[in-house]
Amino acid sequence: MTAQHSPIIVPPGSDLPTTIHATAISVGESGLLICGPSGAGKTSLALRCLAGARSRGWHAALIADDGVIVSMVAGRVLASCPQPIAGRAEIRGTGIFSMSCQSRARLTAVIAPGQPVGEGRLPPEDETVSLGDRVLPLLRIDYAARIDPLEVLSIAGVVPRL
Repeated sequence: MTAQHSPIIVPPGSDLPTTIHATAISVGESGLLICGPSGAGKTSLALRCLAGARSRGWHAALIADDGVIVSMVAGRVLASCPQPIAGRAEIRGTGIFSMSCQSRARLTAVIAPGQPVGEGRLPPEDETVSLGDRVLPLLRIDYAARIDPLEVLSIAGVVPRL
């Protein structure tokens, strides 16, 4: 089966670095870019992943929340944080909080919100997304699901096996 391409986040040939509306985290050795519209649950999913990773004794850190700088260095896609929001995360309806962060991470996958019901509930297999001239795997997750998102990411091979 051939890979399915999702909408392009950063078009090929774009000037990099560029800032996009997303959240980025580092879990173990995986850099994850969490995408979606405002209110989709990007920060909540990121916090759930970070808490789950820490409870397992894995490295886990916020890279950026709401604004992620995407750049290309030595053929790798990197995520970093604009300085004004470094180490800060907005928890919708609660406030903006300071938290531990890491300056950058090599992105290994992109996460987008999944639709748990209806026609789009099963996304295409082997879906990918373009970030500049690179293509990364795309995994869709229902951001509101009660399942541990690290379980889903582990089954998909994005983070270490649990």
